[in-house]
Amino acid sequence: MEQLTREEASVLMERERPYFLYLYTPMCGTCHLAEKMLTVIDELDPSMSIGKTDINYIPEFAELAEIESVPCLVFIKDKTIHQKLYAFQSVPHLLEKMKTFNR
Repeated sequence: MEQLTREEASVLMERERPYFLYLYTPMCGTCHLAEKMLTVIDELDPSMSIGKTDINYIPEFAELAEIESVPCLVFIKDKTIHQKLYAFQSVPHLLEKMKTFNR
């Protein structure tokens, strides 16, 4: 999972291929657990493009995407936000959702 800079995050909507953006804040305990789950998924299936960034660094994107809380996983494809996931539940559940979207 790659850590995105503010500049990289600002051009995310230009992507056409499936991309997952993980949004977090440093002081969020639930965010740390969610990131561990995504790290496991990244190791299980490195073909998925997953990036992460502190939501505080991209307020314009957060407003555009209407992000309600963190942690949040944003599903982006064809220059469009298709889904936002707030409840990660489990690694198998998350992996299945991501694999379905990544097809």
